[in-house]
Amino acid sequence: MGVAICVQAQGEGKAIGVRFGWGGELSYQHPLQGSNRLEFDLGLYGFDKYSTSIYLTAVYQKVFDLSSLSQGFNWYVGAGPQLGYYGVKATKVNGVRVKGTHDLALGAVGQIGIEYNFAKVPLQISLDWRPGILILPDFGFGYESGGLGIRYRF
Repeated sequence: MGVAICVQAQGEGKAIGVRFGWGGELSYQHPLQGSNRLEFDLGLYGFDKYSTSIYLTAVYQKVFDLSSLSQGFNWYVGAGPQLGYYGVKATKVNGVRVKGTHDLALGAVGQIGIEYNFAKVPLQISLDWRPGILILPDFGFGYESGGLGIRYRF
């Protein structure tokens, strides 16, 4: 019975779904102790005939209860690393051939957002902002986007 209770407690708070922002991401949230969790997002950005970018983002989040507004509301804040690959295909601009580039990218992101967990269906919607700093291949402000998430809770 104790094992069944532990397994059930560990299952609460997990969620899987999608996050739409600058691109599209597959999203997974995993609960940790207390009101902390990890969010993992695998995203495709600019996946077209000119460029391709694939990123994996891991964000450690602290979740705060906003049930005083309405049951099921939370806000969260977090930070974490981002690893990715981007490629720009060779093309012609004004008749001049522009060389394509391919590189690995490493960065750090912050995230702040609000979410609502429906009581009668295992569904979560979220709205967040995720600014980033690019560390490699060049230092500077990188990916920055707002995002709308829709996840199934289990």
